[in-house]
Amino acid sequence: MEVAEIKKNIEEILDDNKAQSITTINLKNKSYIADYMIIASGTSSRHLQSLSEILVNELKKKGVENCRIEGKDSNDWKLVDAHDVIVHIFHPEKREFYDLEKMWSEEIPKERATI
Repeated sequence: MEVAEIKKNIEEILDDNKAQSITTINLKNKSYIADYMIIASGTSSRHLQSLSEILVNELKKKGVENCRIEGKDSNDWKLVDAHDVIVHIFHPEKREFYDLEKMWSEEIPKERATI
């Protein structure tokens, strides 16, 4: 499955499962860690956990293997590593605090894009 298709599937899965404020950031030419970062909010700790688990299970059904969940012990944040797409699922207050949209939306000079 191509990266653009994985990204689209992730956005749809999050939307179908009531994730809020889904934002996609194109990381091409900004970082080598992934092609896309998707940021979403959940309504509670339980919702964050459910979203991350559903996402991994649905991607596996679609043939995207070996996705991992980071932050299993956190009540405020989960990260799903879907290879070339990184998904952050935050409690709204933590999302506002870290403000990843602002950090990653700024243009970064190419010589600094080696994270």
